[in-house]
Amino acid sequence: MNTAAVPAGQTDRRETILCISTYEKGQAFLRQIAAEGCRVVLLTVEKLKDADWPRDILDELLTMPERLTLEQVTNTVTYLARSRKFVRIVALDEFDMGMAAHLREHMRIPGMGVTTTAHFRDKLAMRTEAKRAGLLVPEFTPVLNYDDLRDYMNRVHGPWVLKPRSEASAIGIQVIHNSEQLWRSLDELGDRQSYFLLEKFVPGEIFHVDAITREGEVIFQIASQYGKPPMKVMHEGGVFTTRTIDRTSADAIALREMNCRLLPALKFLRGVTHAEFIRAESDGRFYFLEVAARVGGAFIAELVEFATGLNLWREWARIEVNSYRGIRYTLPEQRQSYAGSVLCLARTEEPDTSRFDAPEIVYRMKKHHHAGLIVASVDPERVRTLLEEYGRRFFEEFLAVEPAPLKPTA
Repeated sequence: MNTAAVPAGQTDRRETILCISTYEKGQAFLRQIAAEGCRVVLLTVEKLKDADWPRDILDELLTMPERLTLEQVTNTVTYLARSRKFVRIVALDEFDMGMAAHLREHMRIPGMGVTTTAHFRDKLAMRTEAKRAGLLVPEFTPVLNYDDLRDYMNRVHGPWVLKPRSEASAIGIQVIHNSEQLWRSLDELGDRQSYFLLEKFVPGEIFHVDAITREGEVIFQIASQYGKPPMKVMHEGGVFTTRTIDRTSADAIALREMNCRLLPALKFLRGVTHAEFIRAESDGRFYFLEVAARVGGAFIAELVEFATGLNLWREWARIEVNSYRGIRYTLPEQRQSYAGSVLCLARTEEPDTSRFDAPEIVYRMKKHHHAGLIVASVDPERVRTLLEEYGRRFFEEFLAVEPAPLKPTA
């Protein structure tokens, strides 16, 4: 725990920020909050009590049982607030955003409320707002009225994708090839079906834009391209790759422009975002897929840091603190490099990547049953070439495949 003592007889006047996370992540955020001179209170679940949290800077590490109801978590946090004055509540993981939004509204603490949070958690809400803002979006329909569904399937040729409205990544997605398959799937979902949407399946290359927003102004963006689409990696197995693309390319310029239109339309005020777009094979145009108000997973934060020098977790923490203090946040200096990552589930417990020895390797993943590397160069073409080679070798030397999870695991 943080032992930065307050002199005897004096009151600790540091601002207290409550961070909530039911997954192990965000250590850099927590450290930066402490470095800004704030008290850091982490509320997590009991099974993560002994996880790798930065205990040296935490003022309090509190736990609660898993699967508490909204009312139970509200009671827990408001009980804590009797003796702690929280100035901000931050969800470190996407699956805790709705809870944090509810708590902010209930306790009247500034930050994203329930409606705005839905723009980043509910795929139906985000598509509706993006379409209203003039962005191209694959044709979609809510799973509500059956006549509307029949009309949609008559107008929009399959295949379609049946997506959970609130899951992250590619969890729970089904490809639907005909109406009979859809009706069977909806029967299986029962009363849960309204929590899904139906969308036209659009083959193409998938890109992501990671950004920082300050008081409604997008002040940093970097565009990257996945190798194999994440949905295919999740459902079919394979090697995951992504790389930052040439900043001066037409693709990067178009993606940044779309993202600058998207975020204000979703009423995003401050923080970090991870948005995904697809360049359709059919017409070569970019379509919006989804966006999250969080740091990208799968080591994307490290990718961005090696390409630019910016750690998205730390900058997000600085924005939160500066906002409360009424200080204008400014970006640190950046480098104009490029980076790419390659990773996969590995057959062995501790895969040996020492045979990969390019001087551009800047990071080697240390994670049980996973192999991963990040490369960086001032030349985007060199990054692309290395990822193609290493992706092929990872497939041959390391790759293990397991069924796609039905719920998030990290």
